[in-house]
Amino acid sequence: MNPVVGLDVAKGESQVQAFLDKKKPYKRSFKVAHTIEGLESLHQYLREIENVTGIRPPVVLESTGHYHTPVVQYFEERGYLLIIVNPLISYRAKSSSLRKVKTDLIDARHLCELYYKEDLEPYKKRGIQLLNLRNLSRQHANITGIYVQTKLQFQAVLDQVFPEYRGVFGDLYSVVSLLTLLEFPTSEDISAVEEETVANRINELCPGRSRKWANTQAEKLMAASARNPFQRTLYQSHILSLEMYIKMLLEYQKHLSKFEEEINALAKEIEEYKIIQSIPGIGEKIATTIISEIGEIDRFNHPKKLVAFAGIDPSIFESGKFKGSVNRITKRGSGRLRHALYMAVRCAIRDCRKKKTTDEIIPRNKRLREFYDKKREEGKPFKVAVIACANKLLQWIYALLQNNSTFQDLT
Repeated sequence: MNPVVGLDVAKGESQVQAFLDKKKPYKRSFKVAHTIEGLESLHQYLREIENVTGIRPPVVLESTGHYHTPVVQYFEERGYLLIIVNPLISYRAKSSSLRKVKTDLIDARHLCELYYKEDLEPYKKRGIQLLNLRNLSRQHANITGIYVQTKLQFQAVLDQVFPEYRGVFGDLYSVVSLLTLLEFPTSEDISAVEEETVANRINELCPGRSRKWANTQAEKLMAASARNPFQRTLYQSHILSLEMYIKMLLEYQKHLSKFEEEINALAKEIEEYKIIQSIPGIGEKIATTIISEIGEIDRFNHPKKLVAFAGIDPSIFESGKFKGSVNRITKRGSGRLRHALYMAVRCAIRDCRKKKTTDEIIPRNKRLREFYDKKREEGKPFKVAVIACANKLLQWIYALLQNNSTFQDLT
């Protein structure tokens, strides 16, 4: 006998269907909650199947973001074979039926049938360090996106209150700049105090800089206040919004700084981090994203599978005598990995600064730049050439991680 259990995972619960063998469903389907009691009852059900067949059944489920993680962790600790199916594969199997039916029960049944039809690979546990790094880097990216949106909203309000404030400080979003604006948000607030008072306050907010620098910034601020077209603020709502956005920006900066500290500390303990950074053009942030998204390299037994995971493999469309000539990349893999590779290629083929002893301009990654130039000479558009470079780069990364060697060791 060849038993299997299919789980259609949803938020907080799963639909369960078991087969003792091909075309031999076991009992009726039922639902279990993702609680200790629910998972224990599912465990008892799996033991029951094991007693009937004499074989411990594998568990097949779809990848569902984070909804399946409690199930995976629970049964992984108990030594069960887990098979996590890409939703695209299971959707293709469901679509093979002429009847258009979509229920949790049907989906759980389809997962069992898929187990007998397809050669599915078992789930390989990603290292805890890599999983932590992936979670941290993704959260950092999410907070960065919110931070950028808040910046845009802040700028929109600033343009209606104090547009001349830009340029007073070298970095508008530095802590001293935001705190100064929080204290003196309008021309009225600045005209109500002396320049020396403003200089003293800037010096207090940034004690690491000299008094002369504080005096210069105060002078710039007074001049900007005099040029400000809004000498009087008619809308108090703008002041309230400006204060709110400044406080939000300062908090986001603290959170991002904390994330970066944790990411850097964790990444330095991972050997793959140093290996990938040996490739010219890949810095700390890109290396962190790449290794966290790839996970354990032994999940892929061929570089083409890693390329497909990144979604940069070309789609193929052929029918009869027709062969598609415009084949875009599939974009079916990790979007974050794909974006990191794109940025890595852009950095690698970019020219470095001239050396002091010569006028020669040298690209950061000579080998990748040569490959890029070759593609361009063949008539490939810029983006096509860059994607080809990303494909080449990912194959190099695969070879480095498999051989545990640095880029210079590649021949």
